[in-house]
Amino acid sequence: MQKDLRTHSLPELELLFANWGEPRFRAKQLYEWLWAKSVTDLETMSNLSKELRQRLREEFSLHTLREDTVQHSADGTIKTRFLTHDGHRIESVLIPVPDDERFTVCVSTQVGCSLTCAFCATGRMGRKRNLEAYEIVDQVALVNKQCIESFGRPLTNVVYMGMGEPLLTYANTMESVARLTTAPPLGLGMAARRITVSTAGIAKMIRKLADDGFRSNLALSLHAADDTKRNEIMPINESNHLTAIMEALEYFYQKTKNRISYEYIAFERFNDSNEDAAKLVRLCRRQFPVRVNIIEYNPIDGAPFTKTGEERLNTFAASLAKSGVTVTVRRSRGKDIDAACGQLANK
Repeated sequence: MQKDLRTHSLPELELLFANWGEPRFRAKQLYEWLWAKSVTDLETMSNLSKELRQRLREEFSLHTLREDTVQHSADGTIKTRFLTHDGHRIESVLIPVPDDERFTVCVSTQVGCSLTCAFCATGRMGRKRNLEAYEIVDQVALVNKQCIESFGRPLTNVVYMGMGEPLLTYANTMESVARLTTAPPLGLGMAARRITVSTAGIAKMIRKLADDGFRSNLALSLHAADDTKRNEIMPINESNHLTAIMEALEYFYQKTKNRISYEYIAFERFNDSNEDAAKLVRLCRRQFPVRVNIIEYNPIDGAPFTKTGEERLNTFAASLAKSGVTVTVRRSRGKDIDAACGQLANK
């Protein structure tokens, strides 16, 4: 099978073009079409000769995502299911908050997920394969076009919180972030602070982020503040317990000074008691600043959880705030189209 053109770095393309007798600057022109302009139709690349375009067509493929299904929520959220070149389906979500001038895309990094968290529909799919970096970037480019058409504004933020665990496809995730943040003409030129990568908590990869000079924000899908409860709902915690994760986060912050947040889904009478709040406060008093985003639980078929009631949820949040924790209660968006946290499963 032909190799996709976008799996080549710029130096690799420059060497290839030199071997073909083409000027090296042609590689940069091609790279600009592919990454800064998100163009995958070789015929559109008018500053490349017909002969060069023909040879590229013969030697390489250009796999693109195709729009499969688009669903619109009553609250303005838009979920798009994309079809990959090899027949898999993945989902991205556009979350508009026009009042705050914030338009966020939630992107997927894997087809399915291997982590089997008890509250998440995606984990029940299993992991089919990792997404390539260009497939992650394509989601951003295609949803950005959708955002401009629907709201007259481009995307402002990208969150890696869709299908899959970003740190289990580390190289592809980091390559996609690089393509998003590299200045034009070689990338899309997004600010690193506008990007957040979410992880279920893989300690050694959090440390690798720090060692590799990661410049964006990091979110930990926490959901329980002690190992016993976290083991029950997130099997990954058995090999990445909270002590190891907290030490990794301390290391990450010491090296990067990047923003860290905890995502905390509130389950009725499972992790929303005063005792749970006290444990969460202790985790927030480690050697790095952190903010907590409390998320409403979005029911999925067969899961034994219910969302915390409004009064209990507010009491839990107030207890954190009273202890000096920066806390936000995030109301779920797109629940009516299965686009909310934990619901992405190509339904």
